[in-house]
Parts: sequence; C-alpha cells; structure tokens
Amino acid sequence: MCLIAFAIGTHPDLPLLLAGNRDEFFDRPTDALHRWPDRPGVWAGRDRRDGGTWLGLAENGRVAMLTNVRSPHPGPGARSRGELATRWLHGETAPDRFAADLNPEAYGGFNLVVGDLRTQTWTWLCNRDPAAPHHDTAAQLHRQDLAPGVYGLSNAVLDTPWPKAKRLTAALRSALPAATRSVDWSQPLQAALADDQPALLDELPVTGVDVEAEQIPFPSGKKHDRLAESGEIPLDRQGHGDAVHRHDVITVKGVDVAAIVVEAEWHRRDEQDR
Repeated sequence: MCLIAFAIGTHPDLPLLLAGNRDEFFDRPTDALHRWPDRPGVWAGRDRRDGGTWLGLAENGRVAMLTNVRSPHPGPGARSRGELATRWLHGETAPDRFAADLNPEAYGGFNLVVGDLRTQTWTWLCNRDPAAPHHDTAAQLHRQDLAPGVYGLSNAVLDTPWPKAKRLTAALRSALPAATRSVDWSQPLQAALADDQPALLDELPVTGVDVEAEQIPFPSGKKHDRLAESGEIPLDRQGHGDAVHRHDVITVKGVDVAAIVVEAEWHRRDEQDR
C-alpha cells in the first residue's frame, strides 16, 4: 500500500514533516527523486511510463503528494493521476482555480494533497465519495482545506484509520518534538516505514479486495520505494528553506539552506531477483 503521514504548521520552525512509502508494480518503471530537466525547479520521483509523479516539491515552495484510492475493479482513467501532482508543482494557480480546472471523471480514484510553503495553505482533493470511497460510484470532486495538524493518507480517504497508517501517523507525531530541536528523530519514522507486520484479520479495511491480498504488506509483483542516492534541492527564500528529503522523509525548516536528498529502493526478500 502507498502510505503518507504528514504534519503541517505544527511549529513555527517546522512547517512540514512528512514520511511516506510508495508501492508500485515491477513492470512500471520509475525514476528516483531528482531534479527534472524539463521542469525547472521541480524535484520529484517520476513515473517513466506516463511522466507524472506521486510526491515532490518545487523551489517555489509548492508540495504535492498523491495516492490511489483502492478499488475492487481498478483500471486506468482517461488520464494519468500523476499529472495532477506534476501540474501543481510546476504551476502558479491558487488551489481554488486548480480544483475548478480538474475533471474528476478523467482519473482513477485518487487522493491529492497540495500545499504552498510560502502561504502555508494546504488542500486535500479526492474524486471518490468520502463516505464510500471503494464503491464504483460516479466520480465527484471532494475538497477540504487543511488546518495545522498531523494527518495520515493511504489508499482510502484522508485519516482513514487503517492499521499501518495509524502506526506511521503515531510515529510521526512522536517524532515532532525532536524534529523541531534538530536532534535524532528520523529512526522511529524509518522503522515505521519498514514495518512489514501484517494486519490482524479483524483490523483489515473492507475495500472489496480479496482478504489475503489485503493482509500482505507489500503485494507480490510490486516494488517498494524507501531510501536512495543523494543530492540537493535549493529552495528559494519565499519557500522558507531547509528541506531534508529521503524520499520517505521530508522536513522543511525555517532556515534558507539547500535541502539534503537521500533515496534508495528495496524489494521484498522474495522479490529481489525480479
């Protein structure tokens, strides 16, 4: 499952702390987080098949994070969901205009969180009914502006208490005090991201997906992005500065310095030879 926990605006010196995993099929090639040569100022991973991204930030202070909404009958939409995150990162439109220009019927089920570190505004967008996100109903755009706080996002709607989402959100919440003091805080988050403990049967969400498949932390045939090679992201002064991005962990602090980026990819042990 794809999984993101993030804290926004919880401390003046820490406008963003984020930890996330992305699972993807082996036959869908992706590039690790890097500076996009064709999109100046954008740093993100990249889907090499359709060209979009699932998580990234831009030198102008924009942030985007994307997950799919699980469905018993998954299928591609007319357009790739990854283009939504890319459009936000490379654009300048306000959330109102961005949402107004979005056709929810053109995409498979998605959650999209867009933010602007300059204005500290954050918005969650979803094209599934929050009350029944896994039902094959007509797509409608749901929007919620986000107040400062800690949030969890997986393959349901925002803050759905799936077991692994609850564990990562709790780990991120516990890391916040240390992160504001710049002491060692990342280890609990990395441990939570690497958690491969299957959920108990009575904890499993009801999504219409086969129970055995639902219980597997990393489904067979998928790869799992975690940590990787290093570089730097310069954020402009309006972007409020210092971001540390390990593809699974991002912090943004109130200091105008370049970001440190570390990334890597790992697989389930029984999938390493794929």
